[in-house]
Amino acid sequence: MTSSVLIIGSMAFDDLELPSGVFSDVVGGAATYAALAVSRSARARIVAVVGEDFPEAVLDDLGDRGIDTAGVERKKGKTFRWAGRYSSDLASRTTLDTQLNVFGEFRPRLPPSYRDSEFVLLANIHPALQLEVLDQVVRPRFVAADTMNFWIERERPTLLEVLRRVDTLVINDEELRQLAGEHSIRQAARTVRAMGPRRLVCKRGEFGAILFDDHGTFFAPPFLLEASIDPTGAGDTFAGALLGALASAPEFDAASLRRALLVAAATASFTVEGVGTHRLAEVTASEIAARSAEIERSLRTTL
Repeated sequence: MTSSVLIIGSMAFDDLELPSGVFSDVVGGAATYAALAVSRSARARIVAVVGEDFPEAVLDDLGDRGIDTAGVERKKGKTFRWAGRYSSDLASRTTLDTQLNVFGEFRPRLPPSYRDSEFVLLANIHPALQLEVLDQVVRPRFVAADTMNFWIERERPTLLEVLRRVDTLVINDEELRQLAGEHSIRQAARTVRAMGPRRLVCKRGEFGAILFDDHGTFFAPPFLLEASIDPTGAGDTFAGALLGALASAPEFDAASLRRALLVAAATASFTVEGVGTHRLAEVTASEIAARSAEIERSLRTTL
């Protein structure tokens, strides 16, 4: 029986300046991307906050996809908004504006039906809020956390407490180096794993992802795209797809974790092919399976 995946994070509006054009009021946020990714293989539960301006139709659509939105709180005010400009090659981005709005006072409250969630994804929010969530769930099997450079720099003691309580940290290579104070990815991963998490997944964007655990190091190659449109939310898609694949796996072991990483890489590639969640929302399980198989074949090829 497929387990449920609890996702705590942001639901937002994004204003994007991309090489392909300018796009306003794009529905985004870490929880939105992650939940859509989870829904391709498992049941997703969202805990987030939105403002009065967030379309009810979006929540209805998520519900129609089997995503439980009972944990989404609607508050008086405006929804979290982020504006960013991407470089011509999409390799870097500049934040133009951040308006926390109702997200600035977000305190995650889990509905009673969510407390038994076996898989938990703590998306990129204040580490103190991540701890509040951990205090509300009952014996989860797998807890993954994301973070960012702001929390690493400004909230390190609290973040270290989070790391002592999670199974897996999902983080990009720049953040990993900052957290560990090491330039070498391998050494940085060893240093951070000593802080608490049994596993570490280093996201490297178009260069794939690397898993570090007790069974060694595993490289999950990217799916090479013919055209990239918008990388916003690709990392959140990756994390959501990873937990969704694990929640639907017959067994939870080293092999299933590695296969889940390939599914995550494949799923994230679809996000980049459209603006916002557009491509991710329409992708099918068979399309994801086909790309996962292609990535796996690339690993099996020998010279």
